[in-house]
Amino acid sequence: MKLKTTILLSLFFTVTIAKAQDSLMLRKIYDETLVNGQCYSNLHYLCKNIGARLSGSANAQKAVDWSKRLMESYGFDHVFLQEVMVPHWVRGAKEEAYIIEGNNKIKVQIAALGMSVATPKNGLTAEVIEVHSLKQLDTLGEAAIKGKIVFFNRPFDPRFIETIRAYGTAGDQRNMGPAAAAKYGAAGVIVRSLTESLDDFPHTGATRYDPNGTNVPAAAISTKGANRLSELLKQNKSLKFYFKQNCQHLPDAPSYNVVGELKGTENPNKFITVGGHLDSWDLAEGAHDDGTGVMGSLEAVRALKALGYHPKNTIRVVFFMNEENGDKGGLKYAELAAQNKEEHIAAIESDLGGFTPRGFGFTGLTSDQLKNLTGWKKLFEPYGSDRLIAGGGGSDIGPLKEKTPGVVLIGFSPDPQRYFDVHHTPNDVFENVNKRELELGSASMASLIYLIDQHGFN
Repeated sequence: MKLKTTILLSLFFTVTIAKAQDSLMLRKIYDETLVNGQCYSNLHYLCKNIGARLSGSANAQKAVDWSKRLMESYGFDHVFLQEVMVPHWVRGAKEEAYIIEGNNKIKVQIAALGMSVATPKNGLTAEVIEVHSLKQLDTLGEAAIKGKIVFFNRPFDPRFIETIRAYGTAGDQRNMGPAAAAKYGAAGVIVRSLTESLDDFPHTGATRYDPNGTNVPAAAISTKGANRLSELLKQNKSLKFYFKQNCQHLPDAPSYNVVGELKGTENPNKFITVGGHLDSWDLAEGAHDDGTGVMGSLEAVRALKALGYHPKNTIRVVFFMNEENGDKGGLKYAELAAQNKEEHIAAIESDLGGFTPRGFGFTGLTSDQLKNLTGWKKLFEPYGSDRLIAGGGGSDIGPLKEKTPGVVLIGFSPDPQRYFDVHHTPNDVFENVNKRELELGSASMASLIYLIDQHGFN
């Protein structure tokens, strides 16, 4: 009996000491990031000295070169590039658009959708047909659509607390709407910007054409412009719309993922990955999407190294290329991971902006493993990042699930309410990022990396 009691007491004190050590380490991580953090100044350089970084562009290559030098300056054990071929789409001269009402021309703000084709040289003028779903196209058919500009005008659903869900339910209009409308002979497509905000900033984003179909020019229209067009259509279904865009597709170009590592002392070929995408749309500086993701991820690894932490497993920060219009970087990373027989324990993605951290979503854990996160929740509670839930990941780390079985995919979850105010717009600039929020997010990612490295998920 005494022996059993002694063993239980020993286990109790061992667990208690481990928890105390974890709590102390998290405090050190937050102190290092909040006092000596470099993510905000690094983000400033990325946004102001390099700027927009669309795949295949000169600025994207500048970002690659600078990011590699930055990782090397931190003294990581290994810094390298992974070559990947990426699409090279160019927007060209600024778009023009207006509603034609009799002799009046009412100017509205649009932005060509990424990967769209151009309009004819002198622009496109046609009658407009407003729809609210892809299924509605099937109901209307070619007789109603042929030769017209299809106007997708389904707004964000404000009932979703998690705004990413509203984005998901509205996004098919932009992603697949132009290809679907083209099948019925549409001359072009206009899509309501994917945001709940009511403003005059069009939100770009990629669209996907049918490789065997007809490509028609497609653009996003600002929410104010969409409302105005819809109101006028109710009064006059025969009014016309004009738009002109000058985009073009160039041959695919070579680019790179940028990778930095802290080698594992016990399991060097087991990896915990954290990262975001280095490319951005061309309308602004790509501050929240995804400058905060890459700079916040880098800061998480920098902070661990600065504290003298020697990981059991290799910690890898990855700046993926081409998330916005092709996902080529994420696909290449997963391909090479499988080819090199790398075992990925976990992959964390930050691609929802640099707002106040709330926690993480996990894909790939059993119900028992999720229950075991209770202890971690208590460690995160003092820092407000204790929302640890099922379901998470990201576009860049998603391909790892197929290529490296057993990996746990994790999505970093900042507060979502403001992200789609700036997402894919000219407003996605450095000035709209809060230093304190960005640093807290970095610290939360570093803390999670530490806990996974020390304890795994069992």
